Amino acid sequence: MRFFDYLYISATIGFTVYGQLILKWRISQLGPLPFEFVDKIKFLVGLLLDPAIFSGFAAAFLASLTWMAAMTKFDLSHAYPFMSLNFVVVLLLSGWFLSEPMTSQKAFGVALIVLGTVIAARG
Repeated sequence: MRFFDYLYISATIGFTVYGQLILKWRISQLGPLPFEFVDKIKFLVGLLLDPAIFSGFAAAFLASLTWMAAMTKFDLSHAYPFMSLNFVVVLLLSGWFLSEPMTSQKAFGVALIVLGTVIAARG
């Protein structure tokens, strides 16, 4: 059934969005990137060892796997426009979970992305 094929695309979006949100959330808690080069390296290595950030990287890996599965079911020209929905979901959830501002310009841009995705997916 074609519905189940779309679950691969949905999972790709879900894993990608999770990874982006968890990275931003955790990095925001750990503070800004230090100025000195050696301190930057220590900071970035520390980020890599953080369990939450590691889960974001694991989600990116899982997104890659589900995307490969989707590629066995769809033409790239059909499936790829759905990846633009990452922008929509990240924008909405970053406002909700991370208290980032949602402006009318962002909302209009998201509406254009959705419209473009619908047009591209039907074409």
